[in-house]
Amino acid sequence: MKIVGISGLENAMPFKRAQWPGLDEREYRIVQGMDAAAALVIDGKLVAAAEQERFSGKKHSGDFPIDAIRYCLREADISIDEIDEIAHGFDYAPHESLFAGDEISWKQYEEVFSRQALLKQVQRDLPCFASGKVHHVSHHGAHAASAAFTSGWDECLVVVNDAMGEVESLSVYGFHDGALEKIHEVDAGDSIGVLYSLVTLHLGFDFNSDEYKIMGLAPYGDPARFRKFFQEAVQLGPNGTFSIPVLKLNGTRKERENYTATRAYLDQHLIGRRFPDQSVNANHEDVAAALQECLERVVMHVFEHFGRETGLRRLALAGGVGLNCTVNGKLNRSHLFDEVYVQPVAGDDGTALGAALYRAALAKEIRNERFPAPLFGPRYSAAEIESALLRFDGRIQWKRFDSLETTCAAAARLIADGRVIAWLRGRMEYGPRALGNRSILADPGHPEMRDRINAMVKKREAFRPFAPACSVEEAARWFEVAEGAEFPYMISVVEVRPGVRQQLPAITHVNGSARLQTVSAKDNGDFHALLMAVGKTTGRQMVLNTSFNVNGQPMVNTPEEAIMTFLGTGIENLFLENFHVTRAAS
Repeated sequence: MKIVGISGLENAMPFKRAQWPGLDEREYRIVQGMDAAAALVIDGKLVAAAEQERFSGKKHSGDFPIDAIRYCLREADISIDEIDEIAHGFDYAPHESLFAGDEISWKQYEEVFSRQALLKQVQRDLPCFASGKVHHVSHHGAHAASAAFTSGWDECLVVVNDAMGEVESLSVYGFHDGALEKIHEVDAGDSIGVLYSLVTLHLGFDFNSDEYKIMGLAPYGDPARFRKFFQEAVQLGPNGTFSIPVLKLNGTRKERENYTATRAYLDQHLIGRRFPDQSVNANHEDVAAALQECLERVVMHVFEHFGRETGLRRLALAGGVGLNCTVNGKLNRSHLFDEVYVQPVAGDDGTALGAALYRAALAKEIRNERFPAPLFGPRYSAAEIESALLRFDGRIQWKRFDSLETTCAAAARLIADGRVIAWLRGRMEYGPRALGNRSILADPGHPEMRDRINAMVKKREAFRPFAPACSVEEAARWFEVAEGAEFPYMISVVEVRPGVRQQLPAITHVNGSARLQTVSAKDNGDFHALLMAVGKTTGRQMVLNTSFNVNGQPMVNTPEEAIMTFLGTGIENLFLENFHVTRAAS
């Protein structure tokens, strides 16, 4: 079977704008259905996948992912007529009655969540596709499938932890011999993901987008100062349960839509809210530290209980909270499980993959193999790159190397000389992390490198760390990990070895941690070759690796986008496959 999985709810934000005009712009992000994506699964195997934002330029777009679908079809060289199913990672039909309580809720169901709303979008963009071939998969079912069916395991505990699905926020499954069985769920009214996002908003960042910034801010703070507040806000119960009373303060329809009563409670009992144009101070650091500690307390409470109750020694994790690298690092170090696997596209874009895999499993077509580095997006030929270069003639100059080896050698020399390079090669990453194919790279040994990159391109908060990409062969030399241990997804925090922290100032966070990505020849041979070349010039098979984009822009996709971004920043060297691009001499 050929199945296209999709995520996103196109009408979610437009509906909210129409019904509640005049809100703070950041409040319009308190919606379901962002991060639209498409994933093509053929005979149980993922062939192509990408986020809609990478084509439209609208970061976190929830629009129907027609551009991503078209890319997937091109990659497989098939037409939409050959697709057996489209599977959407939401299914609100079983919960239709919950929206009948008031006129606005019912209108929201019809325009945003209903099957008819989706079918209108399919008919608009794929007019010949039969509605009977469009299927729905529950949101958490899609998340769970994305983790279980890419784990490579016959048996494991699966936990989905996000802000909310249709009605739930956390789900626990037992996975045995290809079948998922739900054994526990937490209602969205007790969502630790929602609370984390509301405090993110309270601290002046974006709901449903900037939660990772809180993770980066937390190590600067002291959790003790606000520990009591969060212990009262999130109450642990028996048998892995918990409740969040502050989320139940919202009684009216408008309060529930924007959590206004909860946010007022934070104003009165935590600290006053910070606005984006205000500086970050010790109060915000301490709140972030206490919030992160609270999240870790809840996760460990839930996972410890269900690991013990089920006896399952392997854990597979998905859902937006699964992108919290600090929690993932703590899980790895806790030894609650023998192995922990976090599906690298753990956010809602990953439900496109999960919906397709769920439907493929029903057809008995799943090939459950461990997910490789998720490089499933577009790639570009030398002819396409040269065509893009010619469109900027007069503004850039370039030369073409004759091989990967000579390209890597040239890039490695620049990195060793303290230069920052932009690097586009191979297939674009699917998911939130740049894993070496759409990256900005530098030497992690330069103390000023973090500030330089922020000044020249990223324009981001100074407290946020950059991540290291290291060859799997050398990772144990620099980090507190076992020899040969693989961390291919940049989704878990590890400790930098104390004796080498001074050698790695640009990627060592204030608490001695780093968000490690290991690179192997089997997962990404070209990027691994670059790291080998860097090792010959710097003595470390490691680079600082951050996504190739500017603040507010999705990761670059095409050579043309890469050149435009390059020209709009202070970066001096761009590599597009074997082409080395610099600015034209003035």
